[in-house]
Amino acid sequence: MASSVTAYLLLDVAGTPCALPRAAVAEVLPLPDLHAPPATGGWLIGFLNLGGRPIPAIDLASLLGLRPAQRPAGLYAHLVLVRGEAVAYLVDRAADLVTVAEAAIRPAGEAGTLNGCVAAELVLGERLVHALAPERLLTAQEQARVAALARVAAERLAALPESA
Repeated sequence: MASSVTAYLLLDVAGTPCALPRAAVAEVLPLPDLHAPPATGGWLIGFLNLGGRPIPAIDLASLLGLRPAQRPAGLYAHLVLVRGEAVAYLVDRAADLVTVAEAAIRPAGEAGTLNGCVAAELVLGERLVHALAPERLLTAQEQARVAALARVAAERLAALPESA
C-alpha cells in the first residue's frame, strides 16, 4: 500500500525551520513596500495593497516570540499570503517546497504552543521542522483587532482620489 504525502512550504523564521501546508499558501511574494499607519506596531508591520485591498502583514518571528519586530527585513525576506485568511506573514525566507510522507509527520499537542499553532513536527532527514497551522497563528481576539485595523485601512484607501 502506498503511503500518502503532503506538500509543505519550508520557511526560515528567525533561524527556526518552520513549514506551512502548501494547500494553505495562496502566494509567496518578495517583500514590497508596506503601508504602515500609526496604529500598526509590534508584529503587525503594515498593510500590503493587493488590488486596492489592504492585506495585514504580520512579522511571523515577532508573533512567535522569536525576535522583536523587524522592519525593514533581510534581503531574502518574503511575504507568504495565506489562502482564505486575508493575511500575509513576513518570513526571513521561503526556502523550498517539499513533499513529506505521512510516516514523517508527527502530530503535536495543542498544549505545547500558544493557541496550538504548531500542528505537527516534520522529520526531514536529521532535523525537525515545526509545521504551523495558519488558522491558529492568531487568537480570536488578535484576528478581530487585525480585521478592524484592515477595515480602517480600506476606508482610508477608498477615501483617496484615483490617480490619473
